[in-house]
Amino acid sequence: MNSDEIAAQLEFFRDIGVDSLAVGAVCDRPGAHRAPLQDLDGIRADIGDCQRCKLAPARTHIVFGSGNPNAELVFVGEAPGYDEDQQGLPFVGRAGQLLTKIIESINLKREDVYICNVLKCRPPENRNPEPDEVAACNPFLRRQLASIRPKIVCCLGTFAAQTVLQTASSISKLRGKFFDLHRAVPPPFLAHVCRCRRLPAPDTDLRLRTHRTCRGWKPGNGAVPEARSGGVHRWGSNGSAQRC
Repeated sequence: MNSDEIAAQLEFFRDIGVDSLAVGAVCDRPGAHRAPLQDLDGIRADIGDCQRCKLAPARTHIVFGSGNPNAELVFVGEAPGYDEDQQGLPFVGRAGQLLTKIIESINLKREDVYICNVLKCRPPENRNPEPDEVAACNPFLRRQLASIRPKIVCCLGTFAAQTVLQTASSISKLRGKFFDLHRAVPPPFLAHVCRCRRLPAPDTDLRLRTHRTCRGWKPGNGAVPEARSGGVHRWGSNGSAQRC
């Protein structure tokens, strides 16, 4: 990370309420000061039996992520729920069934995409992630995205969007838009913000917007999709986000 990225990261932590950072939590393993491993297995190994925040004692499993390590489309949620905590896999409960239907509605399978969460451990009673927990997990999410190098990251909900975009803006200001993340999280990719509801797939804003976002796109075809709904941005030929 360069100085601008570090400054942006610290500003984000300040905006979400983090008033201190435990440097030891980052450097608690031999060699942690070195360049991070870039493959997913290495990142998971670096997490280890994580004790970096207060969620560790109550968890059953760390939920790292699953799917195609070379996926062009990544879904990021906020945190594991009960079913995810029991199985150690992301999005396997009711929300996961909905997400599977959404993925299939754009002619993909779960194994074609990658799915993960901001937090790797379940918060008690599925409460919202707290600032210190986001701060502890955020470096690993960044490394996952850097390893996968997706073209599109679909942020599922407030905490996923705020963490990926490093902003404290509300979901109402972010949803349904594209964001060019050339500088926020290397490598560059396009982020799309959705609000996921636990309703049958045909009735969800997420399914419609995801279908609209990924229309005409299949993994490996080299084309980044365009969304044509109002207020949405698309990837321009010069690598910047353009308003449709």
